[in-house]
Amino acid sequence: MKLSEELIWRGFSAKTTIKNPEDLDTRENKQFYWGADPSADSLTIGNLAALMMCACFVRHGYKPYLLIGGATGQIGDPKENSERELKTIEEVDFNKACIKKQVEGIIRSENTVMVDNIDWFRDMNYLTFLREVGKSFSMTQLLDRQFVQNRIGDGGCGISYAEFSYTLIQGYDFLHLYRKYGVNLQLCGADQYGNCASGIHLIRRLENAEADIWSTPLVIDPATGRKFGKSEGNAIWLAATPARLPNGEKSENYTNIFDFYQFWLNQPDSAVEYLLKIYTIYDKTTIEQILKDHAEAPEKRIAQKALALGATSVVHSKVTAGKVAELTDRLFGRDLSFSASEIESFAGLLPDAPLGVSILDDLVTTGLAPSKSEARKLIKAGAVSINGEKTLDDTRVINFPALIKKGKNKFAIVC
Repeated sequence: MKLSEELIWRGFSAKTTIKNPEDLDTRENKQFYWGADPSADSLTIGNLAALMMCACFVRHGYKPYLLIGGATGQIGDPKENSERELKTIEEVDFNKACIKKQVEGIIRSENTVMVDNIDWFRDMNYLTFLREVGKSFSMTQLLDRQFVQNRIGDGGCGISYAEFSYTLIQGYDFLHLYRKYGVNLQLCGADQYGNCASGIHLIRRLENAEADIWSTPLVIDPATGRKFGKSEGNAIWLAATPARLPNGEKSENYTNIFDFYQFWLNQPDSAVEYLLKIYTIYDKTTIEQILKDHAEAPEKRIAQKALALGATSVVHSKVTAGKVAELTDRLFGRDLSFSASEIESFAGLLPDAPLGVSILDDLVTTGLAPSKSEARKLIKAGAVSINGEKTLDDTRVINFPALIKKGKNKFAIVC
């Protein structure tokens, strides 16, 4: 399957400047750039969809330039309806390091070039930027952008000069990468098309050259009809454990591996084909066979299991995906009595708490309860079990490796 065919088959095709997708198959300059701002210390599966599109280009021989926005991250991509809260420089630097590691783990290519736009903006003179970039745009062009219209129109909250200028900064990124590396193709999510167009405008105006954009649709959560992402409050994070933030606190931006796997496993039949194409690297023949087998015995949830295994393999490795698949089968079996060594082998897949503390602390530490008072209510209601046996004692201290279960499908370990 050619690149153009695979992009369309997988659903990685939205607004683009490329009139004939087949031009991607014979393009002489096989380079692209994709960027992400460090607005959090982890990416989400919304970002992952765009990275899977990038991986598709890489499989077909394209060289990736992956940009982590140390400069743009200090401003923040304008939202449709409100001003972003500025991150401190320490937060931006910390988030950059976290995201860079995640991106490199997904786009596995010896040809990958990682870049950071703070490297070319750090010492840029403001007047130089205004003379070269600011002079290249008319206010009419900028005011016509949809997000600007939303912010300054009736009922809008207004927009700061900083966020208003964001599109110029991102546009300059494209110009810089064109000048330094000859990159003339930018990949993006459909919501970034306008910002990417600023780069095309600068390249055409200042270099008298042409560049292109290829975008992918935003992925919609079949359950809610909303896009996947942190701004929607339904984020599934790529980080499996909480990062230790610069202020010493633990980040809340993570999804443990077991829950990550369960998210995909619980997708409805109506969404599974759509998600298989986006979030796995199974080829067309394999996916068609998975769907055929699933249709013959839907009660076995063959497609959901393949989706969960494939998506978890992309983010957390094939070995880890195999382990969590096996763990899932065991945890949803009837016997929850495991040996100490078996429970210890679950480490890294389930949230964990240390030995020697109360069950209340265990429930809060592992995220099974938001507070000790809520943990007490769960125990009193008989919703908590330890190694398969319900406990009603909220003063209990666990001094041995144990599996904690809350409700029907939430688990943690003490070890």
